[in-house]
Amino acid sequence: MGASYTAYLIETFVTLAVVCGLAYVVLLGARKLGIGRARGPIELVGQLPLDARRAVYLVKVGAQIFVVAAGEGGFTKIGELAAKDLDLAARPKETFDGVLARILGTPRRDTDEGKQATSSAQPPTDGGQPTADPDDGRTP
Repeated sequence: MGASYTAYLIETFVTLAVVCGLAYVVLLGARKLGIGRARGPIELVGQLPLDARRAVYLVKVGAQIFVVAAGEGGFTKIGELAAKDLDLAARPKETFDGVLARILGTPRRDTDEGKQATSSAQPPTDGGQPTADPDDGRTP
């Protein structure tokens, strides 16, 4: 009974390894062929999640931008505007650390505000404790 069980386990793991290897090869091939990538003059330029199942999207097609709502009932076009009427470069994309810092209310380290906050304590000149900048509201 032990030998047949071991053979069954080996056969199962070999089959699993073959299936995983085949899936990996198919995914690599699809990536090289560009399957799943956007082609043509279509681009997603904005997204606003409303809740877990609803969102509003800005989709740029050529020189037009369509405002599309997505929900349980599918997609619905709710408006359109010319691409020249919307300044897409005005709002840079936020990084994860920027969003997290904004939510937590802490300044980012790579901004001027963050550099000023971290360098506001002046080194001691008289051998005592560092003195704080009087404008920052902190005590030494």
